[in-house]
Amino acid sequence: MSGTGTADRTAEEEHGDLRRTLGFRDLVVYGLLFIAPMAPVGVYGTLDAKSHGAVALVYVVATVAMAFTAFSYAQMVRVVPRAGSVFAYARAGLGKEAGFVAGWMAMLDYLLIPAVAYLFSGIALNSLVPEVSRWVWTALAVVVTTLLNLWGVRAAARVGFLVLAMEIVVLLVFVVSAVVVLARDGAERGWLSPLSGDGTQGAFALSAVLGAVSVAVLSYLGFDAIASFAEEVTGGSAKVARAVLFCLALAGVLFVAQTYLVALLDPTASAQYAADPGRQGSAFYDTVDSAVGTWLHDLVAVSKAIGAAFAALAGQAAAGRLLFAMGRDRRLPRALARTDAGVPRVALLCAATITLVAAVWAARRDDGMDHLVSVVDIGALTAFTLLHASVVGWFAVRRRGGPLIWWRHVLLPFLGAAITVTVIVEASGAAQVVGATWLLIGLGVLVAQRGRQFPAGDGAGR
Repeated sequence: MSGTGTADRTAEEEHGDLRRTLGFRDLVVYGLLFIAPMAPVGVYGTLDAKSHGAVALVYVVATVAMAFTAFSYAQMVRVVPRAGSVFAYARAGLGKEAGFVAGWMAMLDYLLIPAVAYLFSGIALNSLVPEVSRWVWTALAVVVTTLLNLWGVRAAARVGFLVLAMEIVVLLVFVVSAVVVLARDGAERGWLSPLSGDGTQGAFALSAVLGAVSVAVLSYLGFDAIASFAEEVTGGSAKVARAVLFCLALAGVLFVAQTYLVALLDPTASAQYAADPGRQGSAFYDTVDSAVGTWLHDLVAVSKAIGAAFAALAGQAAAGRLLFAMGRDRRLPRALARTDAGVPRVALLCAATITLVAAVWAARRDDGMDHLVSVVDIGALTAFTLLHASVVGWFAVRRRGGPLIWWRHVLLPFLGAAITVTVIVEASGAAQVVGATWLLIGLGVLVAQRGRQFPAGDGAGR
């Protein structure tokens, strides 16, 4: 009997079945790791300059804007609980071709965001131990986190939980320290200025806030990765939907709180950041250093170095699931759909290899970070737009998944798509060119695949 069971499990794994081992906490850990609790640290100065000092308001608006996307994910994961996330949703709601395009565009995001995170970790570790080149640190971070992912999604989640706990503790230390300094010395800016602007660039301007939102939404990229684990969660897809919404809401609270506090501590006006862009990248660290002390500056830097590597771990895991799903549906090589002990190791190794090449290439160039950062968002935003269209396609056009509720299945997805399209339009020219080029390559692959016959069991309905 045991021999038969082993043979059954082996056949099951070879045909691409994942093991259900994740709970709600594990999903939240992956989501928050990918987002990173202190994501605003690197972009605070830029957002402060763009929003005329209303940096906390930027994150309030950005959280509301991304809530539309989170809601669409929650809608689709309940009716299409499959690995591959937006690839599976667009395939179900819009058809095979749209599904491929959504997966192809999301792939650009899932493969490059981890590369950025690995590079950030390498730079931070190089600043602490300059004798070791940053590309070596970058490659080491890729190797360590890849081994954890190959070990299994559950094991990686356990280690990730410890890292996430460390990041939360560091964030709490910052919050407590900031409150103590504000209570003792008062605020450098007006108490409401993080929500209304500091007045150094003129009166409050809604257009300035919205322009900053187009940058701030990049801090949230990653919460959607939770949906990639739909086939590995215990207790049903409703748990995935709750985790997506919970992660976005918690990230929004953390982002608003830390940017509000650091803005009150910041003696530098938003107009000065706008006039001197070179100061924007280190604005958060400089403020913490001057207001609280170098010890907290160093603590935040170390936390960000470790946290970035594990943000990449979560991103690499999501990328592996996307490649696995597209391989299983034969939109990419079938070998990517092979699992070993319930782990898609071939897909993970493929994702890790691509990410390693991109990260090390960038680490060996002075302008490597700029090249990567300029293009990471365009794939995700295009996929998000197709996600919103998938909700309309599934519920309103195909009339599946229960009765049509116009505000939930048409109005909210339409508003979400309008937001993502607006952010794409506001993206840099380089990002738009890379996104368009990647899309054209994908369309070429799609045309080459046209006429191929797929097994009747493939697809969202399987």
